[in-house]
Amino acid sequence: MRVRVLSVPGSPDRPNEDAVASAVADADPDADAWVAVADGATARTETGCVHGVAWFAARLVQGVIGHCEAAANTGTPDPSAALRAAIVGTADLHRDACDLTDAATPGAAVAVVAAAREVVRFLVLGDVTVVVDGADGLSVVTDERVSRTASAERAVADALPQGSAAKAAALVVMKRAELAARNIPGGFWAAATDPAAVDHALTWTLPRSAVERVAILTDGAARAVEPFALTNWPGLLDLLADEGPAGVIRLVREAERADPAGLRWVRNKTSDDATAAYLDGFH
Repeated sequence: MRVRVLSVPGSPDRPNEDAVASAVADADPDADAWVAVADGATARTETGCVHGVAWFAARLVQGVIGHCEAAANTGTPDPSAALRAAIVGTADLHRDACDLTDAATPGAAVAVVAAAREVVRFLVLGDVTVVVDGADGLSVVTDERVSRTASAERAVADALPQGSAAKAAALVVMKRAELAARNIPGGFWAAATDPAAVDHALTWTLPRSAVERVAILTDGAARAVEPFALTNWPGLLDLLADEGPAGVIRLVREAERADPAGLRWVRNKTSDDATAAYLDGFH
């Protein structure tokens, strides 16, 4: 079992609001392995939290992996249970210092892959992408509910030039509209303070023998395929196999530098935090 991960901030002068954590139980080829990736929701308003989104995302994924490692001692870790525990544990770390009732309290999209000896369990909550290649072909799973919210506000922001004061203001308006739809029926679901959000995650299980390789990508890394179309999903997996996560993120950064004004690819950030994880050697 082999796990390769890399997370790179979108800008050197801003903290990385993506986070990744992983663990492999031992050197046995059939060993359990766990990976958790979080894409922290960019804070464009006050959050009521003194720590920040990067702090939240890092502790959330650490909590997920810690729960998986502990659960493996008595059975097969469940990604949903691990994420619920991590949400509660992370909230406990800062509820005395921060206002967790603030509508903009830090939150994140999350994906978890838990590979046991017989099965591989998957979870996606929010717009982190999981790509699975195996006996049944290739599947791509992401939770796009967040992109269906604040559509009018998003259209206004998309129409404004990158780096302008008007775009910055429009993004704040868009963020407030998104937050109004977070973790409510008809909106979208993210890991924040309420573990009940995990009930709305996309989850599935495959036999380990049916899995060849898996990629987990935050939207900053998934840009290589959507919307940049620099490669397709099979090509991205091949790039990960050949060059690891660094190869995918390099490809994305080259495209971002070639389109700094966002004229070819409309986006909220010229360069976004990018995280990629690649798992192979399942059998």
